[in-house]
Amino acid sequence: MRLLSAFVSVALSVSTAAAVAASGPPQPERVAIQRFGGVLHGLLYKPDGDGPFATIIALHGCSGLGHGGQIQPRYLDWAERFLKAGDAVLFPDSYGSRGVGQQCQSKQRKVFARRERVADIRDARQWLMQQPWVLHGRIGLLGWDNGASAVLWAVRPQIAWAGRHDDFRSAAVFYPDCRISSRLGWSTRVPTLLLIGAADDLSSPSACRQMVDDARGRSALARIVVYPNARHGFDRVNAPIHAGAGGGGHIGADSRARTDSQSRVASWLAR
Repeated sequence: MRLLSAFVSVALSVSTAAAVAASGPPQPERVAIQRFGGVLHGLLYKPDGDGPFATIIALHGCSGLGHGGQIQPRYLDWAERFLKAGDAVLFPDSYGSRGVGQQCQSKQRKVFARRERVADIRDARQWLMQQPWVLHGRIGLLGWDNGASAVLWAVRPQIAWAGRHDDFRSAAVFYPDCRISSRLGWSTRVPTLLLIGAADDLSSPSACRQMVDDARGRSALARIVVYPNARHGFDRVNAPIHAGAGGGGHIGADSRARTDSQSRVASWLAR
């Protein structure tokens, strides 16, 4: 009898796993957020049910949210992780909404982290605050390179948009460009985690470390993790090291840094 019960249990587990695999990746809801001068489009991944759910606003990097109508693998991977944890995640499409392509080279840049992308964070947050399924006290921020720089601007005390009880819960950023923020005396009003590779030759690990060190004593909690030998884009999925757009630096995955950062970010944003 016990043998039969164990067999049935294993069979059900295999059947469930097969059903999940067959269902494919989660499908997002396409949202259109009215903003000044146009519409901010985005992809929303939300658990089933009425909520309320903790929600993350995730800012894509300089290469854009996706290609050919498909979200980039690293962002899809994060969406799946948040969904498994019972959280929702909204990816504003800063570039597609404005009809521009990738913005990795300064000469082609038309959408700026400290201006348009901070506005996108504000508009996304205002939209989320109107949704009945959002847990208002648990809205977090996550960003990569240019999107990470936008998050650093958005959490500065100078641009708080509402009372602290309605502020972002926390923020995490991957390899932002800290050089301007460091010179301007950056600090944060919400707990902020920064992750960067020591071998990053596109961003500046030394400027990021200096920025975080200088913020101590006049800022909310700020932490930096610098991964030895890791490059820009270390959290990408199976990306060999290669020259970045314009040949100005290198991009590539690092499995150890990727795994460790996934655990750290999940814990930080769940705090």
